[in-house]
Amino acid sequence: MNAATLACAPSGVTWNDIPWATVQRQVRRLQTRIVKATQNGRHNKAKALQWLLTHSFSGKALAVKRVTENKGKNTPGVDKITWKTPRTKTNAIASLKRRGYSSLPLRRVLIPKKNGKTRPLGIPAMKCRAMQALYLLALEPIAETTADPNSYGFRPQRSTADAGEQCFKSLAKKASAEWVLEADIQGCFDNISHDWMVANIPTDKAILKKWLKAGFVYQNELFPTDAGTPQGGIISPVAANMTLDGLEAMLARKFPKAKRLSLKMNMVRYADDFIITGHSKEWLEQEVKPAVVEFLAERGLVLSPEKTRVTHIRKGFDFLGWNIRKYNGKLLMKPSKTNVKTHLDKIRDVIKVNKSTKQANLIKLLNPILRGWANYHSHVVAKETFSRNDKRVWSMLWRWAVRRHPNKGARWVKDKYFKTRGTRNWVFATTEKRKDGTQKEHVLLYQADTPIKRHLKIKAHANPHDPQWELYFESRWGKKMLNSSKGRSKLYRVWQRQEGMCSSCQELITKQTPWNVRHIRLKSEGGSDAVSNLQMHHLNCRSSLFYAAK
Repeated sequence: MNAATLACAPSGVTWNDIPWATVQRQVRRLQTRIVKATQNGRHNKAKALQWLLTHSFSGKALAVKRVTENKGKNTPGVDKITWKTPRTKTNAIASLKRRGYSSLPLRRVLIPKKNGKTRPLGIPAMKCRAMQALYLLALEPIAETTADPNSYGFRPQRSTADAGEQCFKSLAKKASAEWVLEADIQGCFDNISHDWMVANIPTDKAILKKWLKAGFVYQNELFPTDAGTPQGGIISPVAANMTLDGLEAMLARKFPKAKRLSLKMNMVRYADDFIITGHSKEWLEQEVKPAVVEFLAERGLVLSPEKTRVTHIRKGFDFLGWNIRKYNGKLLMKPSKTNVKTHLDKIRDVIKVNKSTKQANLIKLLNPILRGWANYHSHVVAKETFSRNDKRVWSMLWRWAVRRHPNKGARWVKDKYFKTRGTRNWVFATTEKRKDGTQKEHVLLYQADTPIKRHLKIKAHANPHDPQWELYFESRWGKKMLNSSKGRSKLYRVWQRQEGMCSSCQELITKQTPWNVRHIRLKSEGGSDAVSNLQMHHLNCRSSLFYAAK
């Protein structure tokens, strides 16, 4: 199938026949053109390209692929329909048409929050999900091009670690700001003005209105939606981000002399949580906060009185699960007490629910929780916290083991459940016999073994849809691979395939020679992360390889 046939829906094409690399390449090329048109201020051109993307076979196929392969693929909406077979997926591509489309109401589910309240989650029907995924393909390039530089939530290639690193850069120096406005928007997703979104979000207005006014079904009763964008919709995070984008630029316009007057103003935002630094408490409360309130009011939003406050850096504040505070002039980021408590409570609940399960199964349940939490905090000052957590988890497991055998002594329990591994005693471990007769050892992960490594923050204006940043993101991807065990294993296989030689100069690649990894076929051209599509090369061979690929 060539590029021309992919522009429209070809007859007779089945799901298993779709060339996904070509589909990806077609979509990425259109997204690149949308970015370029937006950067040049050609908004009508960008709008025309969006229309082309949302009416293309490639866009529709990629949208259906996304909603049938993500975590929610088996969760139906109000119509109780899911797309599981190749035939239903092929038919779904043909059904994604603007003309005659009407949005079904969402299925409302309530998710409990930490404070005892609930968060409403709206689950769209499969067709509505696919339509949102399709229009998101056309909207995201504009959103990334016009986004606030220091916005990090729900954006590709950005994470909480980037937001944390920006906080550190804004507050760590001796001359940095000492006062912080902690801001939280009250019910952000539920209260955004529909009129503002329809007027300002650059997507198909008629389709957007249908999604916003679809309503939701709860306990077999239909309720209208007069404001907000539903949590659970694929396009909702981007719509909410675009609603808040412009806040950083507004502050820069409002206080143009901030740098010259040493007002020490910096902003870091993750979704609807953000902080603004300043030189004094009075300035933040009397000038900055009213400006933020005015900005939000236009969008139908207000600040949460419970969570919005101005704090001195010596007292510290919690942000994204970390406590950020200066101790004798030195800024330290540590896991917050609330975050640690939530983590340990989760482990305690897992152990409590699995009182009679096999030791190997319990280890399988606990290790992903322990590893995930440790990795999240692996770039902050967390070594002491990791050690304390290991001791508390050990205490929980000792009680779990003793309760299983009330008639046995401590020595017997210790020998059954806790082993010696290397120089470490009391390791919660067991050996499981497999069906083929072999044995596999299961060892509980120690969080204290997680190495602490400073996170390298993404560049503020990096745009994954802009070809000029392709090399930059490829380099970051290679470094990310090195920091994960699976990634290192994959790179080793690439190195073996090349017999340890640079793919360009054919000289040896060693630990002493700076090197990197690249995709043979760029991801923007439909390439994958498979070992067969990777090459290792010396850093000084990098540019020649990149331009040769072009």
